[in-house]
Amino acid sequence: MTKKNIFFFLGFGQTAKYFVRELSKSKKKFFFSATNTKSTQKKSFINKSFKSYKFNNNTFDKKIILELLKADYILVSIPPQGKKDIVLKTFGKVLSKAKFKKIIYLSATSVYGNHNGKWVNEKSKLKGKTNFGLRRKIVEKKWLNFKNKTNFDVNILRVSGIYSIENNVLKKIKKKGIYVKEKKYFSRIRIEDLAIIIKKTFYSPRKSLILNASDDKPSTNIEVANYAAKLMRIKKLLPIPISKFKNKMIKDFYKDSKKVSNKSMKNKLKIKLKYPTYKQGLKNIFDNYR
Repeated sequence: MTKKNIFFFLGFGQTAKYFVRELSKSKKKFFFSATNTKSTQKKSFINKSFKSYKFNNNTFDKKIILELLKADYILVSIPPQGKKDIVLKTFGKVLSKAKFKKIIYLSATSVYGNHNGKWVNEKSKLKGKTNFGLRRKIVEKKWLNFKNKTNFDVNILRVSGIYSIENNVLKKIKKKGIYVKEKKYFSRIRIEDLAIIIKKTFYSPRKSLILNASDDKPSTNIEVANYAAKLMRIKKLLPIPISKFKNKMIKDFYKDSKKVSNKSMKNKLKIKLKYPTYKQGLKNIFDNYR
């Protein structure tokens, strides 16, 4: 009888859901459960029943401990709470006694900070100074300390800007018709490709990887906005200086400019991306999901 793999998702947002969809395409048998911030309840997702347990800061369903102890694979997608990782703070001792095969912490390429449009890879200096970058740097270090203390298979994926059918620049351009005036380089990943990267990482014989989850073509915000406008036949966009935005998160985001290399990820996981650049990814959304 084929053994079913047991997954536990700390956070069940868009990324975890797309990962479940990707797992469902394979022949692998699996069970999963997850956390949410409201209440413990039975749920269903793409015809799969699962248990979702309450976990909201210091309040959590004690049954999560049992789920962590029996899980084969654990995916952590809960962002930092200030400068702390709520998962390690709450369940660090439990995890140190668990017998999982592999854990993945989803970090972000904001840890690299600003490199003035130059290339970065997994060995580059982590210069993140914004709230995004600084918190991710601190939490990554906590996960690496946990790995060193336990010798467990802890993996970190530094994820670039995620776009999807549900959330993409086409919708933003169509709604507002504006883009940030200043030229900044960013890397992106379509969520279906991210799901494949997560799956490949979980099932890779390689251990304790730190990888960038990015597509092949880092590009400026202006290039991407103009391509989106071209697809939608919008003739004129309005460039807005960063200083005009009131949202501090947007201002912080545009402080950084870098090209994130995915060579290590592609080589170590033997991945061929379905959407290697933003052009394939956006064209597919435009043609099929408008």
